[in-house]
Amino acid sequence: MPTAVEEFEAALRAHAPQFGVTIDNDAVARLSDYYNLVIKWNPRLHLVASCAAAEFATRHVLESLMLVRHLSTNAHVIDVGSGAGLPSIPCLLARADIRATLIDSSQRKAVFLKEALRQLNLTNRADVMSARFQEITPPPANVVTCRALDRFEDALPSLIGWAPRASTLLFFGGNRLLSQTQRLLPQVEAELIPTSERRFLITARPK
Repeated sequence: MPTAVEEFEAALRAHAPQFGVTIDNDAVARLSDYYNLVIKWNPRLHLVASCAAAEFATRHVLESLMLVRHLSTNAHVIDVGSGAGLPSIPCLLARADIRATLIDSSQRKAVFLKEALRQLNLTNRADVMSARFQEITPPPANVVTCRALDRFEDALPSLIGWAPRASTLLFFGGNRLLSQTQRLLPQVEAELIPTSERRFLITARPK
């Protein structure tokens, strides 16, 4: 019977083409290390909803890696409400040229993020800030992304106004978030996430 890590790695390899993602063996191994860290910390911090290893591979990791093809060379990503490090940590593991700032208002989750970055040898390319995004000045960045922010629709206008003006916005969400983004911004694109009927990767730019 395969272990959870073996199931995770098999699901990554099997479903990566469906998500438009290319990952080599080294990236699979590094993503497995990340998976093990999340599973270790999850009972204490509730970083993600409990799920099978294969679902973690598709729902969390491969979905996050859809970001990669939108990132220019040497891109700097701001990950708002990072939580378990999604989507930024999988992207950092898959692309050695990008940098990230991970923002989460929970001090306990910030502790996890710092430890994950340390154990995954990413501290030279990523920083963690424990704060609400409204309380800090955004660092210079090419991309602002958000995957699971509390009351995301309510916070969206503030997040758009906060984002660096030259940045691309890459949000994960459903029809309500898509509709609200379309009301607030003039040019919005949406890509349906594989295996989902109503969850999108939403691309936009601040006014």
